[in-house]
Amino acid sequence: MKIITRMLEDEVYEAANAAGHTVRIDMRDASVKQNQSPVELLLSSVSACAAVDIVIMLKKRRKMIHDFTIETTGVRKDDPPRRFTDIHCLFIITSPDVTEEELHKVSALSLEKYCSVAATLNSKITFSVQVVRPQ
Repeated sequence: MKIITRMLEDEVYEAANAAGHTVRIDMRDASVKQNQSPVELLLSSVSACAAVDIVIMLKKRRKMIHDFTIETTGVRKDDPPRRFTDIHCLFIITSPDVTEEELHKVSALSLEKYCSVAATLNSKITFSVQVVRPQ
């Protein structure tokens, strides 16, 4: 796998994969920032990686998913390198037939076994789940 990252302007970069798909990376001050920073993208990557696994596992079980949101928070060290020491994912699924026990089980499988991003990090990653019944 190869990613090419190039500077567009001070503190703004664009990363492209081999297929030409791009993402902008923005390290500017919050008042002018238009895209996620590298560390924000890392948290986004953890949650997206886990979400893909979770949805695949639930669909294999023939579960209905109306909505799926992941709230991911990270705690970073104060001293450089300011790596994440703790990451928590709250998986919130709206489904008529998924149980919290089931969501917990597939979330654990994703973060502890299948998610490449989580496996790459040297952080404690925890999670919680929430099932919302459709109205």
